[in-house]
Amino acid sequence: MQSYPLVERPLLSRSPLIRRLFRSEDGATAVEYGLILALVVLALLVGVTTLSGQVKATWNNIATKVGSTI
Repeated sequence: MQSYPLVERPLLSRSPLIRRLFRSEDGATAVEYGLILALVVLALLVGVTTLSGQVKATWNNIATKVGSTI
């Protein structure tokens, strides 16, 4: 018969599955890639927002010049 200690072991030492999950670095890598992706998307949004005003002004200038020559 197995004897049980009076003090319970911590949750991490009881379950091999939980120990494996906490030791695994796959989740940390996924989080890092997610953060990098979020920064790239943010940079693209800032770039597109900044350039959109300039592109719109350029096309309006071209449309004005083409309209005045007709």
